[in-house]
Amino acid sequence: MPAKSPVIVDLKFIPEEVHAALKGAFSGREVINLAEPSHRGRDLSGIDYAVVWKSAPDLFSRAPDLKVVFSGGAGVDHVLTLPGLPDVPLVRFVDRTLTTQMSEWVVMQCLLHLRQHRAYEALAEKHEWRDLSQPEAADITVGIMGMGVLGQDAARKLAVMGFKVIGWSRTKRTVEGIDTYDADGVDTFLGRTDFLVGLLPLTPDTRGIFNAGLFRRLGRKGPFGAPVFINAGRGGSQVEADILECLDSGVLGGASLDVFEREPLSPESRFWDMPNVYVTPHVAASSDVKALFAHVEEQISRFESGLNLEHVVDKVAGY
Repeated sequence: MPAKSPVIVDLKFIPEEVHAALKGAFSGREVINLAEPSHRGRDLSGIDYAVVWKSAPDLFSRAPDLKVVFSGGAGVDHVLTLPGLPDVPLVRFVDRTLTTQMSEWVVMQCLLHLRQHRAYEALAEKHEWRDLSQPEAADITVGIMGMGVLGQDAARKLAVMGFKVIGWSRTKRTVEGIDTYDADGVDTFLGRTDFLVGLLPLTPDTRGIFNAGLFRRLGRKGPFGAPVFINAGRGGSQVEADILECLDSGVLGGASLDVFEREPLSPESRFWDMPNVYVTPHVAASSDVKALFAHVEEQISRFESGLNLEHVVDKVAGY
């Protein structure tokens, strides 16, 4: 029986988490963790598999014989832009924990804006006891742009909380109990939306899609008047100068941002100190590294048994 191919691991995650997760993973295979100094100059030719997240730009030139590339997260734009991407299957990470974490973050942000948490924080700082007029979730329509696995799960959980939920994707998705729209229905979708949630992958079509022109088409008949923008998809899908302009002018009433055009977010960014903006450091859904490696092992087993890989990315569509 031929020896099992090693697995290259090039993950810009917390090193201690990767090291701990590798204990017991990939039984019978050598693991080449490129974070370890001993592997930095190693010859990577003849190796079949690589697990990557924001990997080194020379990875594919160093590993010219890969048969499958695995993304360390649900997103793959960080792989598609690497030089020398081989013409082999690219598999994204789909996992219950990743989906659950994203839905938790989205629901939390919608509730923070619904319950006017920042306004109450400001009152508490002044030791001022005052009640604010309080709408309920049923008074708010949440529009989700990006109705894949993550978007559909968030939609279902928001609906359980009582929000009205609608969805948009480039091609129409059918989701039970949710009104959905495709490219032709975008104006109707935006006009109905009070809280806009971005869960889009980054593609040429979605780059910069969240801009002033789009924000001005959002609904303004909700209980807070100005709509709210919530983005946990990709930073490249938003135009941050437009977000700031719309927050300043009242086109947007608030925002929650987990992703940014450049990361980490500059300490000088105005977003940090704006009273109607929540900032989190790209942690809405962090990959469970043990679950990631289990997923990769399962897909390698399928591949070596002659079965089809799951969650293979359409490189032209970008997801």
